[in-house]
Amino acid sequence: MTDRNDGPETTLDPHYSGADATARPWADAVTLLTGAELYWLSTVRPDGRPHVTPLIGLWSDGALHFCTGPSERKARNLAGDPEVVLTTGTNTLNEGFDVVVEGRAVRVTDEERLIALAEAWEEKYGADWHFGVTDGMFSNGAGGRALVFRVAPRTAFGFAKGTPFGQTRWHFG
Repeated sequence: MTDRNDGPETTLDPHYSGADATARPWADAVTLLTGAELYWLSTVRPDGRPHVTPLIGLWSDGALHFCTGPSERKARNLAGDPEVVLTTGTNTLNEGFDVVVEGRAVRVTDEERLIALAEAWEEKYGADWHFGVTDGMFSNGAGGRALVFRVAPRTAFGFAKGTPFGQTRWHFG
């Protein structure tokens, strides 16, 4: 297995790839994860049913970050099961690149880190997404609070669409 500091173990799945496909480098996935405006978060409800929702977020320091209100369904789901899947990419069949990240959502509560993330959020999404930091959460002028989560990839998949189709798997040790 590849040391995490050297990058993930990268493999091409020949069952889901064209004969001329090659494994995509992790840097391609990071570029997509960094530039994406929208991600889809999958969590599990207490009764085992899936829950999927679109949200904004950002890639920073080797992980995806997102926020949610403490009473929202995704926050309640994460309290019982922190395992998640985040996806992003294109909504096309024959062109583009999609990335799926599997990992554990961990609360970010460190004030210095939250301030840095709040600044990055506003830089990426504009002044409408300005957050302060209060009591280990994002806060806004209207009194709203949001828990912030970090998802470091455990396993990720890249789906190249078009010619050639290819499925790359990245495993982080």
